[in-house]
Amino acid sequence: MDMDMDPTTDRTVAPVADLIPAPVRVGGEGRCGFQLDPSTTITAAPGTESTERWLRTALGAAFGLPLAPQPAVPGGEHAANDGLAANGQPGTSGEPGTSGQPATNTVRLAIDPALEPEGYRLSTGTGGIVEITGGSPAGVFWGAQTLRQLLGPEAFRRAPVSPGARRAIPFTDIEDSPRFAWRGMMLDVARHFMPKDDVLRYLDLLAAHKLNVFHFHLTDDQGWRIEIKRYPRLTEIGSWRPRTKHGHRASELWDETPHGGYYTQDDIREIVAYAAERHIRVVPEIDVPGHSQAAIAAYPELGNTDVIDTTTLSVWDTWGINANVLAPTDNTLRFFEGVLEEVLDLFPAATSPFVHIGGDECRKDQWKESPVAQARIDEVGLANEDELQSWIIRHFDTWLTARGRRLIGWDEILEGGLPAGAAVSSWRGYGGGIAAAEAGHDVVMCPEQHVYLDHRQDGGPDEPMPIGFVRTLEDVYRFEPVPAGLSEDAARHILGTQANVWTEVMQNRARVDYQVFPRLAAFAEVAWSPLPASGDRDFAGFECRMTTHYARLDALGVDYRPPGGPLPRQQRPGVLGRPIDGAPPNV
Repeated sequence: MDMDMDPTTDRTVAPVADLIPAPVRVGGEGRCGFQLDPSTTITAAPGTESTERWLRTALGAAFGLPLAPQPAVPGGEHAANDGLAANGQPGTSGEPGTSGQPATNTVRLAIDPALEPEGYRLSTGTGGIVEITGGSPAGVFWGAQTLRQLLGPEAFRRAPVSPGARRAIPFTDIEDSPRFAWRGMMLDVARHFMPKDDVLRYLDLLAAHKLNVFHFHLTDDQGWRIEIKRYPRLTEIGSWRPRTKHGHRASELWDETPHGGYYTQDDIREIVAYAAERHIRVVPEIDVPGHSQAAIAAYPELGNTDVIDTTTLSVWDTWGINANVLAPTDNTLRFFEGVLEEVLDLFPAATSPFVHIGGDECRKDQWKESPVAQARIDEVGLANEDELQSWIIRHFDTWLTARGRRLIGWDEILEGGLPAGAAVSSWRGYGGGIAAAEAGHDVVMCPEQHVYLDHRQDGGPDEPMPIGFVRTLEDVYRFEPVPAGLSEDAARHILGTQANVWTEVMQNRARVDYQVFPRLAAFAEVAWSPLPASGDRDFAGFECRMTTHYARLDALGVDYRPPGGPLPRQQRPGVLGRPIDGAPPNV
């Protein structure tokens, strides 16, 4: 949509209707109500300091403005200094360091516990004031994201493109709060490593879309990506593979360049702190007992040594479900307790109350052949190998619970019985989530048929490395996280929803951008906004708002899939994918 000009000034006024995700209520739209200019200040009440810092960094850079602090005192009034400015002369309203009257031309940040914890009000008042009031520091931050959108796509750039231009927003009154408390994205950095700066960039992109959970998939058969000091070979050996399958696992193409990398413990601390500053929780994933060949390659004693010679294993260079899984031994349990001790230190409980232990796609072939595994089954009175996996999951659930954390795993952890406090990431469809919620377990809905963003976006021949079902922007927009027929009690166990980004065919940041955007914008609205039933949603209206949002993504440098299809440089001709025809099953 075009920007409107305020007829009384030369200021550009952004339309309120282009917000993504859509707020709960918008009122008061009209002529200019606030102007951002060199005299604009920020008035931050206690508890809003992180948003103050973010506004000064983001908007200050985009518009070349100082956004000086305006002192505040309890009750929202400015600090008193007898009405004198810093030079001892009578102050005027709105100057930093003055008082006597409320400041004008300021962004005022405050907390009102009466609001929903992540809810906020954003309003423009007389005197050129924007007031953002949140139910918590997080609510204030989400209100600041809305303010940024109201200021136009230029607000998403790192330096001014129109120096001296004045930005304005209309008189407006927005009330907003999220539908779900868990609004997440999972990023797989094990299949293809993403450098630290790119991870930080994705945290900014999540924040811009009011997403508040970053699920960090750190380990898999193809790579171990987190430094564990007591087990250095996990990164010395487990973080590198000699080559990589290019495209789907059935492809005959190989990239012979060694691939790898890992995050040092200080890298992890930086990522977690960066996320916390943006009110994003981080869920680290350490995958057990399957998807573990990288760990076994580094420490062969972790594997089923009575079935295969684990010393011959290397970090896996292709894709699929691997038969090489962890041995159910005391040594394995102690090893991963040591890993998790360091993980808990790096991911504090305030930012990471949940720890994901994987639990998916664990083939039981080796356990069936292993005398050690069979002896364990007999020793603890288990019925079969499914219960053996459950026994391992229960062990780590007990271990994490004793340390004040909660275990979450993929929906296979339901097989063989689930510990009482464990939560479930329902990925194979709705079914696992329904069963878990009806049994009283908390659930994050992330069914692959709807929100796996590695799946292709179109059925055309130019889609790069096409994987899975066609999941268009509209398909994602019509995704409903709470399945029909769920009982009222069970529905309360749906914590929220998450989009998953598996990177087997995403070799770099540009490929991740292409698969994730623009669909993550649609997903963000599903997770945040109180949308009607799937079939009643106004996708045409969303598409109209996306016109402005594409300009925001352009300003952010996101290499998204254009509405008309991939650009020539985004195509990957001749690289085999695995497209699945037809509509996905509703399971």
